[in-house]
Amino acid sequence: MLSHERVWASIDSLASRNGLSASGLARRSGLDATSFNKSKRLSPEGRQRWPSTESIAKILKATGSTLEDFLRLVEPSGNLRRSLIPMIGMDEATSAQAFTDDGLPNKGASWDEIEFPDFGHERVFALEITGDGLRPLYRDGDVLVVSPTASTRRGDRLVVCTRGGRIFAHELRRRLATTLEMTSLAKGQEDVIIPVGEVSWTARIMWARQ
Repeated sequence: MLSHERVWASIDSLASRNGLSASGLARRSGLDATSFNKSKRLSPEGRQRWPSTESIAKILKATGSTLEDFLRLVEPSGNLRRSLIPMIGMDEATSAQAFTDDGLPNKGASWDEIEFPDFGHERVFALEITGDGLRPLYRDGDVLVVSPTASTRRGDRLVVCTRGGRIFAHELRRRLATTLEMTSLAKGQEDVIIPVGEVSWTARIMWARQ
């Protein structure tokens, strides 16, 4: 469903529906005007570049569109699949009993479920933010849809839970054999280096419902 060609075509369609060029849509969304240029969609080596979930969230907010609106552009046939995904509160997510050894939801723990568009082959769960620990980026009541199985690379946003019960939402700078190096996403917050032995689980942020 989420092919590279269809995702970019959907951004172009969303811009057109709002009487904008791709550059105009980027500017209205508070992004660099060149963010959606066709030249940015492939690397010089021909590798596919994908828009970030943050960029998509910003253009949806700027145009008053929903995630479902966008996915219907991606899948114009109307075959928009939905599924129930596990959801847990941030406080409960710090418990080792909430997850299997593979970092997947342990259905025997206190998980709820929410309906969400199907992410295909990726295993996902929802994390409901409680309290102010991840402000100003994420606030109490926000829901992050995250995947512990999705591949990650430099610049991806991750949620990391330590064995000591702390949860970080930072940008991945480097993943080494012994440490995770994470860049803060908010002013005033420090970058962190987390020893791999202290990590309980990690998951890539796929979507934020705010």
